[in-house]
Amino acid sequence: MRGLICGPKLAACGMLLSAWGVIMLAMLGIFFSTHSAVLIEDLPLNEQDFNDTNPPQKIYNVYNGVGYNCFIAAAVYVVVGVFSCCQLRLHRMKQYLVH
Repeated sequence: MRGLICGPKLAACGMLLSAWGVIMLAMLGIFFSTHSAVLIEDLPLNEQDFNDTNPPQKIYNVYNGVGYNCFIAAAVYVVVGVFSCCQLRLHRMKQYLVH
């Protein structure tokens, strides 16, 4: 059947991992966008960022950038999940076809 790229087990695994990735990365994106103090160790900061003339604004911009990156990665996981769902549906349709 045309369009089959991966098997049904790989498609199911892709759907499961995509669901987890979307949930986790969306939550991280929300927490980074709200400038959660717990996540400051995960920011790509150096000493010059703290010695800037306006250090809180610089750090908030880094928080927002990392939050946007998390949302972009969650969107990529959504695309992978949709692809895996389509593959699973194609395999189910293939089961009903008689050659």
